Amino acid sequence: MQEIIQKDNNTVFIGQKEPMTYVMAVVTQFNSSNNSVVIKARGKAISKAVDVAEIVRHRFINGLTVTNIKIDTEEVQREEGTMKISAIEITLTKE
Repeated sequence: MQEIIQKDNNTVFIGQKEPMTYVMAVVTQFNSSNNSVVIKARGKAISKAVDVAEIVRHRFINGLTVTNIKIDTEEVQREEGTMKISAIEITLTKE
């Protein structure tokens, strides 16, 4: 089971759960006096990460801006060998 929140740097990792699970994790981070939260995802979860960021910005917390979007390719070891998987990091910041 993948952790949703890495508390040491305010990062929410997107996986296979429902988007609202991650939305609530991001909102919780902002309610814990954090001014910035990073949403990270790989592969098929990238579109869910974008959905989570937009739901938080438009429905839950007014005044958030996307201050950084980083895209990358990560190499992951699988049984079939090394695979390259797309990854994204979206940074939301309170104004």
